[in-house]
Amino acid sequence: MPQYTPPMRDMQFVMHELLNVVDELKMLPGHEDIDADTINAVLEEGGKFAAEVIAPINLSGDAEGCTLDKATHEVKAPKGFKEAYKQYVEGGWPALSCDPEYGGQGLPHTVNQFFYEMLNSANQAWTMYPGLSHGAYEALHAHGTPEQKALYLPKLTSGEWTGTMCLTEPHCGTDLGLLRTKAEPQADGTYKITGAKIFISAGEHDLADNIVHLVLARLPDAPAGSKGISLFIVPKFHVNADGSLGGRNPIFCAGLEHKMGIHGNATAQIVLEGATGTMVGEPNKGLAAMFVMMNAARLGVGNQSLGLTEVAYQNAVAYAKDRLQMRALSGPKAPDKPADPIIVHPDVRKMLLTARAFAEGGRMLQGYTVLQLDKALKSDDEDERKECDAEVALLTPIIKAFITDNGWLATSHCLQVYGGHGFIHEWGMEQYVRDARINMIYEG
Repeated sequence: MPQYTPPMRDMQFVMHELLNVVDELKMLPGHEDIDADTINAVLEEGGKFAAEVIAPINLSGDAEGCTLDKATHEVKAPKGFKEAYKQYVEGGWPALSCDPEYGGQGLPHTVNQFFYEMLNSANQAWTMYPGLSHGAYEALHAHGTPEQKALYLPKLTSGEWTGTMCLTEPHCGTDLGLLRTKAEPQADGTYKITGAKIFISAGEHDLADNIVHLVLARLPDAPAGSKGISLFIVPKFHVNADGSLGGRNPIFCAGLEHKMGIHGNATAQIVLEGATGTMVGEPNKGLAAMFVMMNAARLGVGNQSLGLTEVAYQNAVAYAKDRLQMRALSGPKAPDKPADPIIVHPDVRKMLLTARAFAEGGRMLQGYTVLQLDKALKSDDEDERKECDAEVALLTPIIKAFITDNGWLATSHCLQVYGGHGFIHEWGMEQYVRDARINMIYEG
């Protein structure tokens, strides 16, 4: 079974010796009191949660997968996932970087991003359940009405509810201008939404009391193409004015995809049968609002591959130090043993150093970009906000593409270090390769 040790020293090196995050963050309103001890303490505790709570259920979650009850449309996550999520919520982790106005702790996004690297190393499939909620939170925080924010953000912040984004449909892939889901206006200001969505990560599960779906759909008079898309909140359970839950909304999981990887996360086929929704933002401007969530997801997907690169490297280098096979070309390095550890062989070293370079370089790129995001969101200097926002816009697709491509190569290299054992499920390496492959595909 693979092991994971949070790379605290490497993270602290990037944050405090390369990026000087404390000095940068102290200049931002709301972060004047931030210090290295606080950041380190938070991440050390977060690392314990990752390594001790969700890493042990990664291999078993992959083997078990999710289960759909077709009669009730309910999905059960693998054994231990619900209990781990309960601990996550009780520990206050969902609120880490959320707005204090809605119950958040108000810590920088930079801290949250390093925390999520560790979660992704430990268990990417599990991490996707709370991870998507951050994107839903950001989209509603940016574009929701005061009433929508008051109703939904406290529950997303606490982790009592999770969020998803329902974008693509069977016929359109990433060309969202082709989507057909319809939204019919109602007299009370709500909309009845009908259609089908596919590839909805964490689209149905038993971890939280409610799921807040953000759904793209078309109004009856919408123009063709991407300029005719609106965004709607469609909760699994209706939400009453006081925040309590009402009856079931007709938005259902009709099937689960049988996937190459991330088996522990429910990738759902979602059917809406006149489900009640409320509009987010302006009519026909939904794609712009959804891009807040999509860009958050792109940074998150890059972070998923960074996490997998790190954990694959950790296990491969430990194996290479222990596995004895043949002698070094320059002569025996372990003369007291029947063979040398394979880490002495040039091609093994090349593969390990490639993975290490991708992990350390990717961590620096992620850290730098999210620090600019903090400045874009918080700086009281308008010019700095615009400059940082533009830089984040430039780097976000680079992070998504570059780190996910490298994560695929790195995990493949690390599997190769194991030889035949890398192909065996119990060692964990083949799961990292399978999990890493989806990161190159989604949030394109």
